[in-house]
Amino acid sequence: MSLPPPSDHFKGKTVVEHLQETRKKGAMAAAEIHGTEMSGSAAACADAARETATALLLIGLIFSFTGSYHAFVLFFLLLFCAGWLIWKTGRSALLGWSRLERLHRLIEEERWEIQHNREQEREELAGMYEAKGFQGKLLEQVVDVLMADDNRCLRVMLEEEMGVTLEAFEHPLKQALGAALGVVAAAGLALIGWLSGGYPGLFVAAALLLAAATWLSCSLERNRVLPALIWVTAVIALLAGVIYGIFLKFPTNV
Repeated sequence: MSLPPPSDHFKGKTVVEHLQETRKKGAMAAAEIHGTEMSGSAAACADAARETATALLLIGLIFSFTGSYHAFVLFFLLLFCAGWLIWKTGRSALLGWSRLERLHRLIEEERWEIQHNREQEREELAGMYEAKGFQGKLLEQVVDVLMADDNRCLRVMLEEEMGVTLEAFEHPLKQALGAALGVVAAAGLALIGWLSGGYPGLFVAAALLLAAATWLSCSLERNRVLPALIWVTAVIALLAGVIYGIFLKFPTNV
């Protein structure tokens, strides 16, 4: 059974070309904001912890140059952490909802195609399973079985045609909870470092948090840890150098 010629539904493309295009579309819709190898909640937690540690490290560095009173710095850190917690939690939930909306839109578009362009969808199924090695009568039987049930056909189209795995989508609130846990853990340890050792304690706690969050992300994503740590250190050093240069040229007392 040879591949069918292009049709209007395929916009002048062959079935194989159309499948390649829809696979890219599905990959974009299924893209995880925080990462792909680990779950969204774990990625959100690691990202939030890393960003919280970075922000507190830079804030502590700024205050170390201004000579601010410890009570004022503590009040500012607590106020910042409270606002940062609300921001990171809300943003993570919003990103999760946006991803779900993309998925729902993709599902409804494909459902409409199955209901209104059945012959073209049949051609797509035939093209997919012929590429898998099905031929002749067996290919026709497989396509007939799938086309007999719209829900089964929809799932096959989403998973086989677009590469979307429905089970991989986490609830946005679960991702938001992961981000909240990351902020709370990082902020709590950083504040403990500040209360126990002042600026040096804050810097040590933030550095350890950055290393731990980076190690967690790399381990779950199966990436190399050392290059990631080098990049994070380089970025922090660059930001610290900029802050140092600014306060060296414009000394300030608060």
